[in-house]
Amino acid sequence: QVQLVESGGGLVQPGGSLKLSCTASERTFSNSRTFASSRMAWYRQAPGKEREFVASISFSKSPYYAESVKGRFTISRDNAKNTIYLQMDNLKPEDTAVYVCAANPRSGIQADYWGPGTQVTVSS
Repeated sequence: QVQLVESGGGLVQPGGSLKLSCTASERTFSNSRTFASSRMAWYRQAPGKEREFVASISFSKSPYYAESVKGRFTISRDNAKNTIYLQMDNLKPEDTAVYVCAANPRSGIQADYWGPGTQVTVSS
């Protein structure tokens, strides 16, 4: 069973930066896809709110961002390490949430695999 594990969350002041990582435990996923051939994504869920899309990156490393984070967040991937990253700059209090990694996301907030999440808190 493939596991996704996030790290890098924490407490940061408004305007600060954090870099999240998400590493897959296996190079080959159970549905015959590989990490390298999979679209990977970040979602977030704030208290009392639904999970929302943040950013995704294709197998060819094309990024796609939610409007709320465009210009502040950068998604990247290192296929040799089975890892994706989310560089978050100019953080705002409204970015506070649990950030969750996903493999092969689909519409309706669905994905082949989800990580447990890492907490990001933006507060002075």
